Amino acid sequence: MSVSNEKKEQEGGIYETIKVIAQALLLALIVRTFLFQPFSIPSGSMKDTLLINDYLFVSKYSYGYSRYSFPFGLAPISGRIWGDEPERGDVAVFKLPSDNSTDYIKRVIGLPGDEVQMIDGVLFLNGKAVKRERIDDFIEKDRYGNVNRVPRYVETLPNGVSYHTLDLVPNGALDTTRVYKVPEGHYFMMGDNRDNSADSRVLNSVGYVPYENFVGRAEIIFFSVEEGQPAWMFWKWPWSIRWSRLGDLL
Repeated sequence: MSVSNEKKEQEGGIYETIKVIAQALLLALIVRTFLFQPFSIPSGSMKDTLLINDYLFVSKYSYGYSRYSFPFGLAPISGRIWGDEPERGDVAVFKLPSDNSTDYIKRVIGLPGDEVQMIDGVLFLNGKAVKRERIDDFIEKDRYGNVNRVPRYVETLPNGVSYHTLDLVPNGALDTTRVYKVPEGHYFMMGDNRDNSADSRVLNSVGYVPYENFVGRAEIIFFSVEEGQPAWMFWKWPWSIRWSRLGDLL
């Protein structure tokens, strides 16, 4: 084989490698933009539905597409296209209205036109108390092995969607609130860990979330590691992975 032929084969091999990598990146971008996007949970505001270091897939198509469906919000889209509206009880990722760049994940509680209020830790929708039933405590351990027990409830929305909520402290700062009137085209979002969640109850921080700001609906937990254990430490996985959470639907 001549030197020139060998050089051509090497160049062809490099070209094919670059081509395969480019195709893989393009496919990943398409999937991330239009179908599913992975997210990790950095805080405890959705306990015990979502725990710190849960990794989940969010369906981008559930609510259609807006400019926030695309990287850096660059798509020239006004409003939403091909979208279904969020339903009560959905766990959804959205862009924080105050900066339109930070991702938050909360539960859809109030729909456009609803009146939402908290009274002594009980959620009221349009003047009616939402069913709330005390169940077993949520139990977790801190890094020192100390056991912490938190009162836990099952809350059931008018459409039948049920989920757990936590009550860290009695008479918390947001356990009793004003009446919130959800504007048209907006939604009222709340964390399941009611005393440890900055959500729509805090108008100057989160407030009402525009429909356009929704990124997608949380669907499934695909990976989860113990709090304080970096996910990249794969040699610790046999012990740090929370195996029972893998595959949980949301």
